[in-house]
Amino acid sequence: MSCCHGFVLFMMSFAIFVHVNELYASATALNTEDHDHHDLIIDKKNHTRKVLPKKHVLSPIKIEYDNRALKVNGKRRLILSGAIHYPRSTPQMWPSLMRKSKEGGLNTIETYVFWNVHEPVRREYDFSGRLDLVRFMKTIQSEGLFAILRIGPYVCAEWNYGGFPVWLHNMPNITLRTNNEVYKNEMKVFTKKIVNMMKREKLFASQGGPIILAQIENEYGNVMKDYGEDGKKYVQWCADLAQSFHIGVPWIMCQQDDAPQPMINTCNGFYCDQFHPNNPHSPKMWTENWSGWFKDWGKPDPHRPAEDLAFAVARFFQNGGSLMNYYMYHGGTNFGHTSGGPYITTSYDYDAPLDEYGNLNQPKWGHLQQLHHLLTSMEKTLLYGVRRDVDYGNKMTASVYSYHGKSVCFLANANTTEAITVDFQHRKYTIPPWSVSILPDCSKEVYNTAKVNSQTSIMVKKPNEADDEEEPYNLQWFWKPEEIHYEINKATLAGTHLTAHQLLDQKAVTNDSTNDYLWYMTSFHIHKKSPFLGKKVTLQVHTNGHVLHAFLNKRHIGSKWAENGKYEFTFKKQVKLALGINHLTLLSATIGLSNYGGHFDTVKTGIGGPVQLIDHATNTKKDLSSNKWIYKVGLNGQKWKFYDQRHNSHWNSEGLPTRQMFVWYKTTFKSPIGTDPVVLDLLGLGKGEAWINGRSIGRYWPSFYASENGCPSFKCPYNTSYSGDKCTTNCGKSSQRWYHVPREYLNYRANDLVLFEELGGTPDHVNIRTVTVGKACAHAYHGSTLRLSCQGGREFSKINFASFGKPEGTCGSFRKGSCGSSKALSVIQKACLGKETCSIHVSESSLGSTGCHADAAQFRLAVEAIC
Repeated sequence: MSCCHGFVLFMMSFAIFVHVNELYASATALNTEDHDHHDLIIDKKNHTRKVLPKKHVLSPIKIEYDNRALKVNGKRRLILSGAIHYPRSTPQMWPSLMRKSKEGGLNTIETYVFWNVHEPVRREYDFSGRLDLVRFMKTIQSEGLFAILRIGPYVCAEWNYGGFPVWLHNMPNITLRTNNEVYKNEMKVFTKKIVNMMKREKLFASQGGPIILAQIENEYGNVMKDYGEDGKKYVQWCADLAQSFHIGVPWIMCQQDDAPQPMINTCNGFYCDQFHPNNPHSPKMWTENWSGWFKDWGKPDPHRPAEDLAFAVARFFQNGGSLMNYYMYHGGTNFGHTSGGPYITTSYDYDAPLDEYGNLNQPKWGHLQQLHHLLTSMEKTLLYGVRRDVDYGNKMTASVYSYHGKSVCFLANANTTEAITVDFQHRKYTIPPWSVSILPDCSKEVYNTAKVNSQTSIMVKKPNEADDEEEPYNLQWFWKPEEIHYEINKATLAGTHLTAHQLLDQKAVTNDSTNDYLWYMTSFHIHKKSPFLGKKVTLQVHTNGHVLHAFLNKRHIGSKWAENGKYEFTFKKQVKLALGINHLTLLSATIGLSNYGGHFDTVKTGIGGPVQLIDHATNTKKDLSSNKWIYKVGLNGQKWKFYDQRHNSHWNSEGLPTRQMFVWYKTTFKSPIGTDPVVLDLLGLGKGEAWINGRSIGRYWPSFYASENGCPSFKCPYNTSYSGDKCTTNCGKSSQRWYHVPREYLNYRANDLVLFEELGGTPDHVNIRTVTVGKACAHAYHGSTLRLSCQGGREFSKINFASFGKPEGTCGSFRKGSCGSSKALSVIQKACLGKETCSIHVSESSLGSTGCHADAAQFRLAVEAIC
């Protein structure tokens, strides 16, 4: 014990050298040395020479940590971070996402590292395009932000197979995420590769890079009990592995209460104000503040109110927190086959402060921005001050931080129903339920988490405008059929296939995570005296999902998929068998592999059986599970890359089939003008996958509608503990109608759109739109400054409503109250019309007398403006 304790103290005092461009807006400037030297590059082949400016020498700064915070050059710093996952966006989007994060008051960006996309085949690596981790880190650095690198390499993240490559599962004698030598060797190889890549590019803070923290493993404490003593040994091995890399920055383990020192254990969840690290020398860190929730096929859209999220953040810092990371700050898109679950949608919007397309999600972004700037302004007092807490009872508390004659105060009401008035330092303050008021001078309330003074943006999908004219949507479609393996023959056996006298797990056959489809084919003989001949019998197939299509004797006999969160089911269909040879083909389709839970990697996928013929009248069964089965992976169109622009084989232009299964469609469209994000409207299609110019934008399933039940008919209340199914919208509608098309994927003029339609839909209604702010609404409090903004260069064209005083109603149905200023509308019109952004101070001096006989604190400004 004494040796361990001494080692911990040594690590606490160990100086870690790092460099950052800047911590936040008020951070110190870069420590760089520019001697005006230049590098000379000579190209002998072309007899040319280039003179390049010599790179700045980045001076390291010293980082330590104590029980209060990370310390930069001996000074404690408040870390406000947001998760942005590089594969869920594109390199062209990254700079804008970073800038908007920084403008939102963040000083750090966090990401996981996704093993399965980087090493899809063992020892074959891909770090190109969206997977360019080095470029992502350098983009963070160029925007003057810190980085947190969560290597894992298990990530969960609603990502396919939790980030593990499927080939890992298929290695002999392997057990994942435990004290297993085969697994540990593979994990070590990949983790070392990532660490060495970061070192080579000098991206760790100790080398002058942006990375200030690294994570090993991920939320293992949630499932460790499932692995027994080997789980505990594995955690220690992970800690030892991390330390062996000598990266010069601290390592963290989230959700790991027994994290070995010097690992810093951290909290994940909707609320972490009551969390305490397992070591008194470690700072209080919140690695995942869930800003919303993910979305499933067949489920409505989840939302977390801005007021509740701000409440959680304020409570965390009131109670001694020093590092907080939003999961997610930008959720993005599950391109290709990257979504996990199973049954997680292509959209990973997460109701984050930046929406799926990179737009500001207002009012959440703006409400949090104000909080971030306020917390940053109080940094020194919060991290160095002495804290005194007062408990008023009824879940009402106050916290006072005092440092060198300055004080900051928090007044927190965790009661869910009652506003509470307290006498605090000889003044009375009324705190709304489930809210925190922040008084940076312990006198005047500057911010309350329940009082939103930011605009609410009503987003619209605008028709595609190309060449300054609206593009008509009678797109010209071409098509090809997908080959269906109805029977075992020479064509079926051509190419790659596998034969086995048993039903195999789909992961074992595909050996990758990039192909959803596996064909199971068999044949069986029905003789003249068979009890199954001449009558209807039941074909019964038990599958572990997620979608099953069945074909018997060259005829499609039915399809089924899992619903209501259950991912295994039994397909039953009455069939009539033929005398002699009968051919049975079963196509299994996955919708993302499991990504969470103890031993999640062993969850069965595909047709596990039994596969039986049953005559219920005589209770006679014929089990086909041990038949000879032929397996073929994937679709013919995938093999021949129908989606690739270089694929020049014939497409049919006549007799366009609709409402038919297994059809490939192709069309061409022009790129929308402007800079607003682009989306595809795929309503009318069934299920499948979409490609733009050869790049997959993900699975689509617009025919899967959310339940009619579960969405509140009123504005979702913020004043109770949040859960992922609490505040939902879109009940009774398509789970996902709109699909993000990054502008980086588009050509200047013509673009190819290719669809594989699996269930049978029609492309007639497919169209291309851009996403922008259509309307800006606000209901701002007296004393605040309201900033209104359009997007994409658009300007305010009309003020539908403006009233200052006691307006009533909500956006779209505002109305004047019992009193109000007669000047408010003209003031707003003058300030905003013809402008992309405008600011208004909400006060009688700016907007005119309300004529109300009431405390000015009760006055509000309601605005509805059209972009």
